[in-house]
Amino acid sequence: MGRSTGMFESLKGGGAAIALDEIEISILRSLAVQMLELIGPGDPEPAEDADPLAALFAEGPSEPPSDPALARLFPDAYGSPDGTGDEGVDQAELTARAAEFRRFTENDLRARKREDALALVRSLDALTPAGDGAAVLELTGELPLRWLGGLNDLRLTLAARLDITEDDESATLFRLPDDDPRKPMVMAYLWLGGLQESLIETL
Repeated sequence: MGRSTGMFESLKGGGAAIALDEIEISILRSLAVQMLELIGPGDPEPAEDADPLAALFAEGPSEPPSDPALARLFPDAYGSPDGTGDEGVDQAELTARAAEFRRFTENDLRARKREDALALVRSLDALTPAGDGAAVLELTGELPLRWLGGLNDLRLTLAARLDITEDDESATLFRLPDDDPRKPMVMAYLWLGGLQESLIETL
């Protein structure tokens, strides 16, 4: 595969590959590690005599996270901006439903996002850069989907930190002067978007 595009390309027989230089590898790894720190550690290993059914029905938090980035990663399942839901359900009812849904789903969702971020770190750590400092990352099996989830989470986190919404993609934020302290984060956000789109195309 060629190095000119800097984006994912399809592998023969399935999967995706991308050439990354040392700086790109370092940025991706740093972002993924920060993602792991943001999500937090997983639950400790259960004792050998622990009840597996109890673990299956373990309850998570019922309140949305206070951190804007975590709130973007773990949004409420119900609710609407105008304070009403479908068929006239009021906001109090929707809030109660969202809390109940969160209690039984957030732990699993956190575990999945943690595994996606770990997959990014492990894949990058396994790379061996060539003499020019570049390395080719090949993703097969479940790794393309792990990476797709991880890249999406990284973009959501950066969007929250930059206060970007879906309608802001053409806003002045993307035409910042080079000396603006937000510029590197914006460039990373746009780069991750390109990686994500190219990976989707290979799938």
